[in-house]
Amino acid sequence: MTSDLLDGWPAGSSAMVFQLRDGIVESREEAGDLDKRRAWASVSKLAVALAFGVEHDWGLHDFNESVGPRGATIADLLSHSSGLGLEDGDPVSPIGTRRVYSNVGVDTAVAAVVGERDAASWLDQRVFAPLGMVTTGLEDRPASGVVGSTRELATLAVAWLRPDGVAVATRDRMIAPYRPDLDGVVPGFGRFTPCPWGLGPEVAGHKRHWMGDWPPESFGHFGQSGALALMNARDQLGVVATSTQPFGRWAADLWPRWTSAVRRRALDG
Repeated sequence: MTSDLLDGWPAGSSAMVFQLRDGIVESREEAGDLDKRRAWASVSKLAVALAFGVEHDWGLHDFNESVGPRGATIADLLSHSSGLGLEDGDPVSPIGTRRVYSNVGVDTAVAAVVGERDAASWLDQRVFAPLGMVTTGLEDRPASGVVGSTRELATLAVAWLRPDGVAVATRDRMIAPYRPDLDGVVPGFGRFTPCPWGLGPEVAGHKRHWMGDWPPESFGHFGQSGALALMNARDQLGVVATSTQPFGRWAADLWPRWTSAVRRRALDG
């Protein structure tokens, strides 16, 4: 545990760096109130994606299933390659031509699978309850409406690393770049050629942005609430954080250096 882990973060934020050894979680560094519930914003998409992994493994739905406009598949919608814009009513592109970050795409995928059921109950049954995440829940739209603690965000990150709740092959498929050659924009960090994304998680690839110098196969997500989760399955390493201030210039400037530094410290420790 180090007192400088949150240097540069807004006062009151919290973070945890951890590594799995033979499946056992070992904390490398932690700081702040890990049990304070905060909005995860778009980090919610990691929980939604894991729920789709469960649907796939249970044989209820397939990633190649067409559920969106113009025949867009679940995989297209989760990987932001469906052509839908950020929100409903935004300009639409042909499927699979560029990476257009889309909240409405994720919400569309969830609505198609959930039907008349409640999306919050669906996420709880598929992800939160099985993982013991008792204080985390969906309080708004699936694409960005999860509220939970930093500690339980770490639980979700561990579920992606170990993995918990889905088959290893399913996890591997979801963290591999889908339509890997697509160009696109990472909100807040600009355009990348290419802009790799998995089925829910962003994949680092060779982008130089908030993931710092983490290896190309690293994956995760950040949100407009200032929360983030970043993992690497080969190293079994993860970092999660939640913030008391929304994403802004402070985060765009800090995170590339910060994520690089915490990875080096964890692997050197």
